[in-house]
Amino acid sequence: MLPADRDPKRTVLVLTLGGTIAMTRSAAASGVTPTLTGSDLVAAVPGLQDAAEVTAEDYRQVPGASLVISDIISLVDRLKQADLGAIDGIVVTQGTDTLEETAYLTDLYYQGSMPVVFTGAMRNAATAGADGPANLLAAVQTAVSAGARAAGVLVVLGDEIHAARHVRKMHTTSPRAFCSPDTGPLGHVVEGTARFHRSLNPIAPVPLPIGAMPQVEIVTASFGSNGTLLEDMESKVDGLVVAAFGAGHVPETWCARLETLAAAMPVILASRIGTGPVLTSTYAFPGSESDLLARGLISAGSLDPHKARLLLVAHLAAGTPRPEIAKTFLDYS
Repeated sequence: MLPADRDPKRTVLVLTLGGTIAMTRSAAASGVTPTLTGSDLVAAVPGLQDAAEVTAEDYRQVPGASLVISDIISLVDRLKQADLGAIDGIVVTQGTDTLEETAYLTDLYYQGSMPVVFTGAMRNAATAGADGPANLLAAVQTAVSAGARAAGVLVVLGDEIHAARHVRKMHTTSPRAFCSPDTGPLGHVVEGTARFHRSLNPIAPVPLPIGAMPQVEIVTASFGSNGTLLEDMESKVDGLVVAAFGAGHVPETWCARLETLAAAMPVILASRIGTGPVLTSTYAFPGSESDLLARGLISAGSLDPHKARLLLVAHLAAGTPRPEIAKTFLDYS
């Protein structure tokens, strides 16, 4: 008898967005491009139908770098539809370039309890040792597990189960590119079964946009920069994320400009390091974290700049008042 987590009577829908997992070589191109359909992906995985009854739907077929926020909002609408049907879990396949961001944005918007698992591949289907089939199998096995229900959006690659809010792509080519550097994985897939080591508190969902998507950009602090990119920023964007040095520091020459911008729009203070929190009261020099927070910037807490940007975009698009936006970021402190 199959273990409960591998009950073939369970149903999983695979939604494909393209990416390396769907890429092969063609005579018309010198490199690989997204050509494989969802049915192709499913058919290439030995033993997949032992894990669940799996069907596929081609939702997009683009590189991960070409996905946009509206694609994810549309995806969330599709997830809501699926949550009302006879489906036990959803697996989303896409390019790894933006997977950590799309999974996190989906986590902010999706409010259902049906498991949603993102996966992809670092090696395309034409490459020896292609990891797409193994990742897809592990993602399906996770999607039908009891531990995945109400666990938030998950990311599964290399038999590791990660929370969308913590996962990051940490290498350009390695099959083990994805990890959760601050927390470690939530679990692993072992012998076809998803084993969770810990659980997470749910994050507060964000309402879907009520109008046009706001423009939010990231400005990164770099050695010797005079802050030219900050000039006239209030006429160009609706919000800003500063990817600061270390624990939340910028050159002193940036301070006055950032204070002016923070009076005009939400300005989020994150760290360009990408792991570890922004501090609040350790340093006191001009351009330190305490100085910038006193000037009206909002701490990103432990969120990296890219996820901080998406959280700000989502709340601005939902019309969240600025004080409430600041409180939202406190949850990540």
